[in-house]
Amino acid sequence: MYQKNKAFVTTAIDYTNAQIHVGQAYEKVLADCYARYLRLKKEPKNVFFTTGTDEHGTTNEKAAKKEGIPTKEFVTQISLKDKAQIDSLNISYDRFIRTTDADHVKTATEFFMKSFENGDIYKSSYEGFYCEGCEAYKTLSELNNEGQCPLHTTRQIQKLKEENYFFRWSKYTDFLKDLVTSEHFVIPEGRRNEMLSFIKTGIEDIPVTRPKFKLEWGITAPIDENQVIYVWFDALINYITSGFNKGFWDEDTEIIHFVGKDIARWHVLLWPAMLKSAGYRVPDTICVHGFINLNGEKISKSKGNVLYVSDLVERYGTDAVRYYLLRYGPIAEDADISEKHIKDVYNGELANGLGNTVARIAKLAENFEFEPRNFECEVEIKNFRADYALADIWNRLSDLDKHINEHKPWDIKNKEELKNILDYEVNEIGKTAADLQPFIPQTASKIMELFGGRNIKKGVSLFPRIS
Repeated sequence: MYQKNKAFVTTAIDYTNAQIHVGQAYEKVLADCYARYLRLKKEPKNVFFTTGTDEHGTTNEKAAKKEGIPTKEFVTQISLKDKAQIDSLNISYDRFIRTTDADHVKTATEFFMKSFENGDIYKSSYEGFYCEGCEAYKTLSELNNEGQCPLHTTRQIQKLKEENYFFRWSKYTDFLKDLVTSEHFVIPEGRRNEMLSFIKTGIEDIPVTRPKFKLEWGITAPIDENQVIYVWFDALINYITSGFNKGFWDEDTEIIHFVGKDIARWHVLLWPAMLKSAGYRVPDTICVHGFINLNGEKISKSKGNVLYVSDLVERYGTDAVRYYLLRYGPIAEDADISEKHIKDVYNGELANGLGNTVARIAKLAENFEFEPRNFECEVEIKNFRADYALADIWNRLSDLDKHINEHKPWDIKNKEELKNILDYEVNEIGKTAADLQPFIPQTASKIMELFGGRNIKKGVSLFPRIS
């Protein structure tokens, strides 16, 4: 599948103004599924997967002040909570990076200097709007009729007039247009079209520092001790800190970013321009997913309309939550979730579906001896669509269940005939489990262990029904 020997898979890193909710955790499961898939396929040979927290900026500093806690202490607390959330989902990251890590501060400073020395950072004045929720500069056209950021309607938009250092973003317009139109750089195609529309409106240079007298919390700009590096310029460089410094940013590496649609512009348009300016290669693919809505409403920390994955894991188990998010999450378009739908999927597709099929085959096969077998993952996650891959697996699972019902092994008296039928069914459920490893690894491992040996014994229920 891959011509390259290495792969670098990343999620976006999250602001530490509050712990992540299910919408943000979804991205971690999606990226983890793909990283696990690559490791199992053994093409490429080496895979490095990172996630983490974005700890500088106005939002985090104000949240800390509101709690009356020193900023470093506050962001550390949130970072640990975020890590606990994703750990509850069995996320197989190789590094959890924090932008307050010493190596990142060093890398961000050096990156900034490379861009400056190449003539792409200059001093000027900014006057306009700023959304603290996005930590982003806004034009009038990006605000709604009430003069608010559509993504953060509970926040008052700020009017800024300050002296900053700017990045020559506009210089890279043609480069970005060619990049975005290239095949597979941005997926899905609808997101690519959105990025092209933004380019057509005209890319303007952007401030990449903020004055220290307004914002103390950040990495000091190496060219001016009275300025800190703008949080987005700082945060995006985390990929270089983790990837380049570990040997996963060369031409022999497939680089894949998973990001939400709200920050697609920074990853698709600003990040490649920054990389070009500082003399680095650009990523291969940026996978942009939609939002999760909860009971028909947008999830919002400021509104308190949040759901944490650790709470779901406590009720349904890690693999059940992983399955639900990967099958029904917003991989291309926004998705609405509810507790009722999660429970229905758990009972219908996991308890009655996978769990019941495994139990039926195990019970029928426990009086026979089989040849030991190894099962290997053969599923293909084409175009990064984990949801389609799972749908295919469940179709095969349904076919296997039909095979059991049609052949009715419980009625067969001839032991040789029964053994042949069970041998097929044991093999099929084992292959299904192997293909489920990137999605629900703990459950897949249990099934493979159960059906891989000579003797099969009926075990505990994988997914006990929930009333």
